Amino acid sequence: MSTGISLDHIREAAAVIDPVFRDTPQYVSDAISGDYGVTTILKVECVNPIRSFKGRGTDYLLHRMGPHSGGYVCASAGNFGQGMAFAARKRSYRMTVFAATNANEFKVERMRALGAEVVLSGNDFDAAKEVAIRHAEETGSFYVEDGVLSAIAEGAGTIALELTQTSEALDAVLVPLGNGALINGIGTWLRRASPHTRVIGVCAAGAPSMEISWRAGKPINTGSTSTIADGIAVRIPVPEALALMRETVDDVTLVTDEQILKAMQLLLVEEGFAAEPAGAAGLAALANMCDDLAGQRVAIVITGGNVTEEQLRRCVG
Repeated sequence: MSTGISLDHIREAAAVIDPVFRDTPQYVSDAISGDYGVTTILKVECVNPIRSFKGRGTDYLLHRMGPHSGGYVCASAGNFGQGMAFAARKRSYRMTVFAATNANEFKVERMRALGAEVVLSGNDFDAAKEVAIRHAEETGSFYVEDGVLSAIAEGAGTIALELTQTSEALDAVLVPLGNGALINGIGTWLRRASPHTRVIGVCAAGAPSMEISWRAGKPINTGSTSTIADGIAVRIPVPEALALMRETVDDVTLVTDEQILKAMQLLLVEEGFAAEPAGAAGLAALANMCDDLAGQRVAIVITGGNVTEEQLRRCVG
């Protein structure tokens, strides 16, 4: 499957992916808009069976791929693995997920509950990915890499399709940036449907490899990551995703863990729902950029709500 993202496939995905992941809430937050002087549209992707947007891309991928004799294998910090597990269980496909030994325990439990075999290996996501690739080669399984296969980004791109179905145009969209599938899917659609809309990626300051690499125009391994936002804690960029970002992304910015926690608190107090750290990264960036975006209409994708008890205690405390 090619890495090029098709507008026709995004339209198809909007029609065929599981309805539990489609047409998610999107609304203007009066409270947050008032706080920052920016008309803020929240696109809430955490009210579904896996509590994240990942079900869009994974369901569309397996719709396109069909069964594989050796089953499927992926590496995940947790949300992508849940999406793959959900889509595989729906079709009775075999699914094995490799995750780091220090992976979010809640996400690991959810992947197993959805029927995936979960193997813990390596000190971080990228180390787990290396083991997953070797396992696929040895067993004849199909290795699925988030950020590479076009169908994953096309499924994620349906978020942008839904955002542009309203009558009022967007000036910008803030997107948490991990392996790049989400922002490339969103950016591809917006380049066609709303070309004046700025697409801005948000990375954790403790995991800046995608920001550094995007500015340098080449993949740069940062050697390590240190952030509460495990969903976007990328150490080694996916070259294919990074190359496509040159066409789909206008800017990339960094947020600290402290700023992420404040954004989580704001969503809990003002909107009444718990976002995981990576899911709140876009709102954290709005606090930094509110002067630049003053008076504009900005969408923020809240990408996930798989928050642990410890993260929730830090948020509330």
